Amino acid sequence: MKEYIIHDDWKIIEEGFHPEYNRVSESLFSLGNGRMGQRGNFEETYTGDTLQGSYLAGIYYPDKTRVGWWKNGYPEYFAKIPNSANWIGLSVWLDGKELDIAKCNVISFRRELDMKEGILRRRMYLTTAQGHQIEVVSERFISLARKEIGLVNYKIRSLNFSGQLKVSSYLNGNVRNEDSNYGESFWDPVRQEVSDKGGLLVSKTKKTNFEVCYTFNSHAYLENAEVNPIGFRANEGKIAQEYEVHLEHNNCFEITKYVGIQSVLYQSLDDLQLRTLDKLRKAEAKGYKKLKKEQIEFWHKKWAESDITIEGDPAAQQAIRFNIFHLYQTYTGDDARLNIGPKGFTGEKYGGVTYWDTEAYCLPFFLRTSKGEVARNLLKYRHNHLAKAIENAASLGFSRGAALYPMVTINGEECHNEWEITFEEIHRNGAMAMAIRNYLDYTNDVDYIAEFGLEVLIGISRFWAQRVNWSEDKQKYVMLGVTGPNEYENNVNNNWYTNYLAVQTLQFTLDMCRLIQEMNTDRFNDIICSTSLDIENELPCWQDIINQIYLPFDDQRQIFLQQDGFLDKDLVRTDLLPADQRPIHEHWSWDRILRSCYIKQADVLQGLYFFEQDFDKALIKRHFDFYEPLTVHESSLSACIHSILASRIGYHKKAYEMYLHTARLDLDDYNNDTRDGLHITSMGGTWMSIVEGFGGLRSVKGNLHLDPVCPSQWSRYSFTIIFQDQPIRVTISQSQTLIKNLGDQSIIIYLHDEGIELAPNNDHIAVHSTAEGTLN
Repeated sequence: MKEYIIHDDWKIIEEGFHPEYNRVSESLFSLGNGRMGQRGNFEETYTGDTLQGSYLAGIYYPDKTRVGWWKNGYPEYFAKIPNSANWIGLSVWLDGKELDIAKCNVISFRRELDMKEGILRRRMYLTTAQGHQIEVVSERFISLARKEIGLVNYKIRSLNFSGQLKVSSYLNGNVRNEDSNYGESFWDPVRQEVSDKGGLLVSKTKKTNFEVCYTFNSHAYLENAEVNPIGFRANEGKIAQEYEVHLEHNNCFEITKYVGIQSVLYQSLDDLQLRTLDKLRKAEAKGYKKLKKEQIEFWHKKWAESDITIEGDPAAQQAIRFNIFHLYQTYTGDDARLNIGPKGFTGEKYGGVTYWDTEAYCLPFFLRTSKGEVARNLLKYRHNHLAKAIENAASLGFSRGAALYPMVTINGEECHNEWEITFEEIHRNGAMAMAIRNYLDYTNDVDYIAEFGLEVLIGISRFWAQRVNWSEDKQKYVMLGVTGPNEYENNVNNNWYTNYLAVQTLQFTLDMCRLIQEMNTDRFNDIICSTSLDIENELPCWQDIINQIYLPFDDQRQIFLQQDGFLDKDLVRTDLLPADQRPIHEHWSWDRILRSCYIKQADVLQGLYFFEQDFDKALIKRHFDFYEPLTVHESSLSACIHSILASRIGYHKKAYEMYLHTARLDLDDYNNDTRDGLHITSMGGTWMSIVEGFGGLRSVKGNLHLDPVCPSQWSRYSFTIIFQDQPIRVTISQSQTLIKNLGDQSIIIYLHDEGIELAPNNDHIAVHSTAEGTLN
């Protein structure tokens, strides 16, 4: 763990320069607006350890797969969001020597990300190798109000000298991905030009031919007097405006850089350059101060909709806002072509592409904090890729419209090439179905099922029906050769979570067939035709699988088993593992891990979380007591599920422990991997830990239920949710729960299973006591 970030309710603060943690800081201080993002790199030259990173949503490069042993069914490429042009860059020279922070004596340093306003600020005092003492103050943001605009404001002041200052404000398209499989560049330069009115740089991705236009203009001042550029550079892939002034002692040079970035995803190729320039000119005309005000107002509105307040625990307060902040920076929900990468716009790992994490961990957050169209677009993303999912299944030998959604994708095609994941981690299909069920239960948007959802469900159900086979020995349907969410067990038979998820998907599909047939017969008939659904044979087959699926169970312990043979393992609790062997993935061979009992992330418990309504607390407690001591939590997606279930069964100390683990996973660098980028998808799980865990929020048959507790470390906490288009504020303390209806319609909420009707703008107070639970 690294604990150099100062606790603050609204800010992420690095006080003092920590070059050994610079890549970690670059991840933590990342900015984004759903369309583009930028790591927290320095504007100036820095030759220390750094990952220069700027990323654009929806733009990808098919990096040719690199494997030692090719197998049938492997995809040809791994899609990656390419590192795009460096638009924040400023090169600084003092008396002819380039400023390099890595080679300076950093006297004082403060970097802070203001999450309330969406602005990154930095102040530092440096002494160069030549003895020049300077103060640098910088500020930048990526506009949420104007999705194509990024801004930098940079000030440099002389503290002990008079001399020449030269500043080059540039755009550099000559960038590469560190994770390129063959070390190649993903971009070709198309056009570059620069003048005193600004510059234009156009690049195009190789193979996929995504064209991106970058425009910029700089406005410079010396002691508030405007300074014109003295020269311009336009080399292949790089453009720059250059300024030179004489700095007297205590003089301040200030430069504001306006940048416009747009891709062919949002403009036609013919209009791309003209439209991007137009966006830039409008931003310049507005001016930095007004654009900054827009940014602050936009974020204030976002926080009013979704803030979680925690009193009495600054570390927890900072952490949840950090998680919410980066979720909103990554996805805004206005484009169904976009999705959420596990690292968002904060790093290259995982290629910036989409996993099942979105449906399981991110959709609940957007579903409950944003208007319905945001979550709807996440689901439409998968419907848009249904044809590709059917092609993907066909490439593996499935037929008749069976759909297997890819483990990793950006355009619907599978692009992951580890066999135990690509071919076997098929539980992702069930996550798609459960996301649809979750959405319907929470919004009652039956029209979505008729228009999009049922077609997806039919494709997934066909896959499950073909993936199982009848076992004469067990006289049950079984599923062989799979990998569950716990990737520390590969190629197993009858993974309970996968089998149960398949059954639930089949049952939900049957239910939705009946519902749409009753409510919209014409549309149901259209779906029968478009999917060639055989009602006489397919639906009874699905029901037969539901009735006769095999679910491994231990009669003695009265628990579901991870998979066949799990009890053959040596069941040694994780607390008996020597500390110098943790994390095991860094110290053990893969063979040893696969033969061990250790669980990377929730597997059976993931299923109990998804289908909690099917099980009583006593059953959940038995499984938690058995599986949690065997879980090493070496996945970022593990702790949140354990926190929610621990709250459910009254293990409040364990719930809080797991909450801190997930909430401060990146801030404290629990897994020593924040340098690679933030864990964006697990941030949705952090939100769930509070709202669904401590708050006990559930949607049951279209009704909202709350069963809240207040951790003993907090005096009070509150959250806002949207339920069926009505905003609701819930405040929970050690002694009472306050529920306020902020909407314009009456609502019914079940508090500890007691129904409460709330008129618009009315509230309800329930007095209670919350005893701290203990982990047996």
